[in-house]
Amino acid sequence: MSNIDNTAFFKLSYGLFVLTAADESKNSGCIINTALQVTQNPLRIAVCVNKTNYTHDLIAKSGVFSVSIIDQTAPFAVFERFGFCSGRDTDKFAGFEYYALAENSLPYLTKYANAFISAKVIEKVDCGTHTMFIADVTEAKKLNDEKSMTYEYYFANVKPKPQTEKKKGYVCKICGYVHEGELPDDFVCPICKHPASDFEPIN
Repeated sequence: MSNIDNTAFFKLSYGLFVLTAADESKNSGCIINTALQVTQNPLRIAVCVNKTNYTHDLIAKSGVFSVSIIDQTAPFAVFERFGFCSGRDTDKFAGFEYYALAENSLPYLTKYANAFISAKVIEKVDCGTHTMFIADVTEAKKLNDEKSMTYEYYFANVKPKPQTEKKKGYVCKICGYVHEGELPDDFVCPICKHPASDFEPIN
């Protein structure tokens, strides 16, 4: 297990991650907020992915993924690229300067990430709107000493403030999408796919 640096796991926290998967033609990636170590021996992690996400389909098909743990130096452009556009028609890493390939040939961030972990899926758990993939770790590396990006830090320092002047309705706390008018209980954000519970009224 010389390709596994255990210090990489100290960077896992309740925060934000770029999850990477691929098919024969292109790489894809998305932002997730659930990645955790589940056992030490054997070394396993779990990620939770929305079923509507293209990256979810690629992991279900290929059985492998990489997780880049986003650090506090990441600009909003990272979230725009990996969080707010579809990977079905776009290679998220194409033209992106700061990435390298893991041993499983999946790309990971080398800037704006403090560690990466690659894994091979051994179990899938249906969680309703999401699937939890439980996987054996195949590679892990610490990249820098920056603190991990948390939601609190993202909201306070990275995400642009929504333009809500003269608008009545609700704003998505995750991506800033503004929904004018009443918000149905089963509403799903058209940008980041988060539910109505992640919206707040515009004051």
